[in-house]
Amino acid sequence: MGLSCIVLEAADAIGGVWQYNGYPGARCDVESYDYSYRFSPELEQEWRWSERYATQPEILRYINHVADRFDLRRDIALKTRVVRAAYDAGSMRWKIAAEDGRHWTTTYFLLAVGQLSTPKDTVYPGQDSFTGQIIYSARWPKEPVDFSGKRVGIIGTGSSGVQMTPVIARQADHLTVFQRTPNFSIPAANSPVTEEEDRAVKADYRARREAARNSPSGLGFVPDSRAATDVPAEEREAAFEAAWDRLGFGFALTFRDIITDEASNAIASDFIRSKIAEQVDDPEVRDKLTPRGFPFATRRPSVDSGYFATFNRPNVALVDIAAQPISEITEKGIRTTDADYPLDMIIYATGFDAFTGSLLKPEIVGKGGVTLREAWAAGPQSFLGLCVHDFPNMFIIVGPGSPSLLSNVLLSSEEQIDWLALLIQHCRDRGIAEVEATKDAQDAWASTLNDQARKTLYPLAASFYMGAEMPGKPRVFMPYAGGVQRYRSILESVSENGYAGLMLREKDVVDA
Repeated sequence: MGLSCIVLEAADAIGGVWQYNGYPGARCDVESYDYSYRFSPELEQEWRWSERYATQPEILRYINHVADRFDLRRDIALKTRVVRAAYDAGSMRWKIAAEDGRHWTTTYFLLAVGQLSTPKDTVYPGQDSFTGQIIYSARWPKEPVDFSGKRVGIIGTGSSGVQMTPVIARQADHLTVFQRTPNFSIPAANSPVTEEEDRAVKADYRARREAARNSPSGLGFVPDSRAATDVPAEEREAAFEAAWDRLGFGFALTFRDIITDEASNAIASDFIRSKIAEQVDDPEVRDKLTPRGFPFATRRPSVDSGYFATFNRPNVALVDIAAQPISEITEKGIRTTDADYPLDMIIYATGFDAFTGSLLKPEIVGKGGVTLREAWAAGPQSFLGLCVHDFPNMFIIVGPGSPSLLSNVLLSSEEQIDWLALLIQHCRDRGIAEVEATKDAQDAWASTLNDQARKTLYPLAASFYMGAEMPGKPRVFMPYAGGVQRYRSILESVSENGYAGLMLREKDVVDA
């Protein structure tokens, strides 16, 4: 577009979540061909994915390849942690300050900080006294970690814990997994990508992209149009079996109402519980690993590679810290309310301050001195998940209020960025200096988010979708639950109607 641009990146290398999360077994839960950029047909043809679900190292190689291929590094400032951004109404520009004292001014300020990028702080008493090694899954060391001969403890059984458990169990002398809440997990059904498969995808990549854009999740899966309860039991079971063996995360889309109808969800949940039971030998361990008390997919399900069967190994133990909470970390390991677990290494796979954690870390100051933290004290408020009232020319990429973590995030980010590019061009062509969401449009979008959430089962679970992962966090449903296709149609409608919901001010109007 001929605009100057700079990316301010706190890390010492590009890659974001895929640069930090280098733990054993880390891989994407979206198929490689879909978890990739669509903006360049040449890039699509030249990059060769090796597996159906790419590992962290392969995704990081792809990211670096893209940066080199399109000469992007010249516009990236590494080791640059933004601590403050303030809007100056007089100049209609944002003033950005980094931790090291450097400053920038810019017309447009984009927050592309990620939804799962601020790890939760650990607060166990005595954790500083542990004499062994402590590792955070979301800040994995760059140097190799040797588990051989070690007694390893993993705290947390979300996606990170589920992915690393089978790998570490094969290497460690003993592994103890500390679980608070058992979750549903679907087999990844991962496999190498054959030459035939690669050729088939690349021969008609546009069709695959369009199928993803026109699907609810951005994964390309189109649910059976019937309700699960309306399908004969034998046919329904066959559909679940096929999805179990192939769809991974898309299992939730086997039938159209799994995430909206309790009866249909209960059938799917029981099917998954039966599959978990088939994989775990010990009845007591099986019971502890079985998720209950919330509908399937209302907490983000994991996609695993042998997680449940790992607990059949003689060197693996499961500790239920919902029943026996961790009371402290000692010099020698972890103490729960009923036992001591001697360990040489503790891995915190305890998750993230999701959606808003990274957005609220710097001090962001809008019109009249209001901070984003103050504006969002009762929960995030926005128009389309993109624009915030009182924060002109500031845009958020795949944050709260957008499909975000209920979608293929890469696809959703490109949809939003393409829309923003058109908006910025529209402003340049017409001398528009300031773009700001109206208060009415923001309030209406909040109603839309709540209405969509109420049509689903998501509010029935204490999850990061609801802000339940952090003490004191407002309990509001964060993402847009209406689906990728519907969200895109809303974006298109807004632009086609002269950017309804946005105040577009010319400079002389602002000055007046």
